[in-house]
Amino acid sequence: MGHGSSGLRRIVREVAKFGAVGGAGLLVNLVVFNMVRHLTDLPVVRASVVATVVSIVFNYIGFRYFTYRDRDKSGRTKELTLFLLFSVVGLVIENGILYAATYGFGWDSPLQSNIFKFVGIGIATLFRFWSYRSWVFKTLPAREAVASAESFLEEAEQGAARKPRPRQRVL
Repeated sequence: MGHGSSGLRRIVREVAKFGAVGGAGLLVNLVVFNMVRHLTDLPVVRASVVATVVSIVFNYIGFRYFTYRDRDKSGRTKELTLFLLFSVVGLVIENGILYAATYGFGWDSPLQSNIFKFVGIGIATLFRFWSYRSWVFKTLPAREAVASAESFLEEAEQGAARKPRPRQRVL
């Protein structure tokens, strides 16, 4: 197999992991949205913002420790700052669509709110995927990855050299 197929496999795996965390985050977002909407007197967009913030926290944990656990961890403060910045942009996209549907067109039934919340999440997700993988959870530079792999191999070789080899009997 060529080099391109391993790159394609890597991106497919990344998209699948991103989708798994994102799908769980979507459920968290929609459940919290509907609970807040039906259990409180908050207006629809404010209820949506609360739900989005809860899902942002959920998603950060999932992305950092599942989807992108192999990525550079050296600058956590910068990572979290960028994550929050891009998440806020996603929050504005997501809730801006809901706001336009609710207050611009008067589409405020529970079904309509959920449809436009879902559409907003979908559009914001495209932005988030691009921004998180490009800016937040960056891959290790190739030099560091090679050095890490080389040190692993050296340790493995040293461990193998220390083990006594069983003697072979010649018959």
